[in-house]
Amino acid sequence: MPIVVKDYTWEQTETETIITIPLKGVKTNKVDITLTDEYLKVNYPPYFFETLLYGLVDDKKSVANVGNGIVLMRLTKQGSGLWQDLHSVDFGNKEAMKQKREEAIQKMQEKSELMEKDRAEKKRAAEKYALNKQMNIEQDERKRIENQKQQERDQATRDLESWKEQQIQEAEKEKLKLLEEKKVMEEKQAQEKEREKQLEGKKKTKKKKDIFAVDGEGHNVRQTGQIKINFTPRVFPTAARESTKDKEEEWLKKQAEARKIANLEDSDLKEEEKNPVWLRDKGIQFFQSGNYHAAVNAFTHAIRLDSKLPSLYSNRSACHLKLANYIKAAEDSAKALELLTPPVPQNVASRVKAHIRRGTAFCQLELYVEGLQDYDAALKIDPKNEQLKMDADKIRIIIQSSTVIGNS
Repeated sequence: MPIVVKDYTWEQTETETIITIPLKGVKTNKVDITLTDEYLKVNYPPYFFETLLYGLVDDKKSVANVGNGIVLMRLTKQGSGLWQDLHSVDFGNKEAMKQKREEAIQKMQEKSELMEKDRAEKKRAAEKYALNKQMNIEQDERKRIENQKQQERDQATRDLESWKEQQIQEAEKEKLKLLEEKKVMEEKQAQEKEREKQLEGKKKTKKKKDIFAVDGEGHNVRQTGQIKINFTPRVFPTAARESTKDKEEEWLKKQAEARKIANLEDSDLKEEEKNPVWLRDKGIQFFQSGNYHAAVNAFTHAIRLDSKLPSLYSNRSACHLKLANYIKAAEDSAKALELLTPPVPQNVASRVKAHIRRGTAFCQLELYVEGLQDYDAALKIDPKNEQLKMDADKIRIIIQSSTVIGNS
């Protein structure tokens, strides 16, 4: 049976009631306090204190201090004024006490549930705050990574534009070089024609000598003469070899077929317009003057006359590059490479140009891997070309930069 504590003391002011309850040696952690607006219970086995308060108190503002051998209850009154007694008039009524005790227990349960709910809401709010904080951190990190990627893309774009500009400058240099070569060729042709005219004039004025003429003494005098020896013509600059004989003969056969001019029945065309070589030279003139559309038309018409000349496709590929028709440029370069077989010293320069033009077209289409393959193929043919090496290295850098961006 619990022992009812009777040696408590209490005092009051207009706004507060103070109750002092001795612990009688019981440890503070054994104390259990139940308080509502009109009911107070302090339980610390085997002792027990319980009362119905005379007036209503504010259980939220009231304070309990446990320590120093006592429980000190500071109860804040709901209304100001002095109580006539600590206990209510129903304090001795068992039924009333039972009812108030049950109500107090119910209120304490509801209060506990409210406190638990409040703690849960505060916990959820704290978790939500932490989640939002983490999301903000992750968002900032994503922005940082995206900015870094954008900087890398911008740098790659600048490098590509710089490379394109350099390609344009190289094309202009090539154009000037072609013009200079053409000028030199025309001067040589003019000199050759002048030399032929001079030789022709000498032949007409020169008298034919009789090697069987008789001298003054009646003897037949044999005059000195020249014996002309004709050597077998050699097209290639290198010496003839058995290992390359078949490839050279195949190349010469293709060139002979390419020189055959198709017969056209169109009476509106001039005689030279039926000559694919003349049309090719005309197309080169258009290209050098910057009239790329006219150059394409000239090369296309020449291809209709003779589809075996690789230079027609290679030159038309250069025109398509200038007109930004990169797919057509790649196709014409591929056709030129197909016709430039077998590989012989006579078509080295043409094969290098065809690979470079197709590689450039691929790069303009942002197919950098395919473009690099053509530049590497050109380097295998012309390994000492420093400009080719530099261009190939730039393409490799662009490919590596794109790979890094894609893996980020």
